[in-house]
Amino acid sequence: MSLVAAFNWRYAIKKYDTSKKIDPAILADLIETVRLAPSSFGLQPYRFIFVNDQVKLKEISAAAQGQPQIMTGAHVMVLAVETNINAQTVARYFDKAAVVRETERKDLEQREQFINGVIGRLDHGQRIIWAANQAYLAIGVFISAAAEARIDASPMEGFDKVKIDEILGLKEKNLTSALLFVIGYRSPEDKYAATLKVRKEQEELFITI
Repeated sequence: MSLVAAFNWRYAIKKYDTSKKIDPAILADLIETVRLAPSSFGLQPYRFIFVNDQVKLKEISAAAQGQPQIMTGAHVMVLAVETNINAQTVARYFDKAAVVRETERKDLEQREQFINGVIGRLDHGQRIIWAANQAYLAIGVFISAAAEARIDASPMEGFDKVKIDEILGLKEKNLTSALLFVIGYRSPEDKYAATLKVRKEQEELFITI
């Protein structure tokens, strides 16, 4: 199984076809794939927030310099990371792990202490950066799964994070925005569809020592 054809097909879409919607079954499959994405220690310190409210979408668009994907895509998401990562975060993971793996909770304490030691060495800002790194792993999986399903995806930066947090009330949810993400189907009017990819050659990108 190869993703080469899928990634040759995908491109950085700018304009979506507003008349096309994503089949709910396909969307559910994408969501489940992303749920299974890897993250450090399996903690998944992020949330995908689907934004359907048209008023909020217009506000988000304004906070993102009017990038056209936001108002034309089939689904708009804000990828937010947790701002209160602590020992309770780790404990909740191991509480669930004990149930899922049918293991005594006490048998997981050594691993739990190790993870708490790693996270404990990070200050608040470093924990948010670490969480954002995990979120980007999930986005990579989302993009790959979408490309394989021939669904266009646009990961987007270039927005006012403070305003996005205010629009969605993220601070009260112990979250902060990290990335905007749009999925849908490309518009036939999007001129970038015919633009050739510019990538480094394998010899430039990969180094063997």
